[in-house]
Amino acid sequence: MLDRLPRLLLRAEGVAVLTAAAWLYFDAGYQWWLLLALALAPDLSMVGYLAGTRAGSASYNAVHTYALPVLLALAGVLTDSDVATKLALIWLVHIGADRALGYGLKYPRGFKETHLQRV
Repeated sequence: MLDRLPRLLLRAEGVAVLTAAAWLYFDAGYQWWLLLALALAPDLSMVGYLAGTRAGSASYNAVHTYALPVLLALAGVLTDSDVATKLALIWLVHIGADRALGYGLKYPRGFKETHLQRV
């Protein structure tokens, strides 16, 4: 059990981020259809794999870390920008769902090699 604890904690973290971001999104009264339409948009970063596994993992990881959407959310709140806040929350929903499902950041040796597990 202790061997699996880090993976379970990372998945629980994903569920927490997904739940919090979705809650904040809907609490703000944002459109459900926009969330549905853009929920998979961050996966467009996989196009980087056309240039090889190193470029692909770099582009995928840049878009699938919490840092950028958290900074975008902060900018949205500080500038009172609903657009930035909406996009950040949708982005966080996506990353949280990925982590909850076991999809992690990618290693350059292959798409299926992640920080959570081998997919």
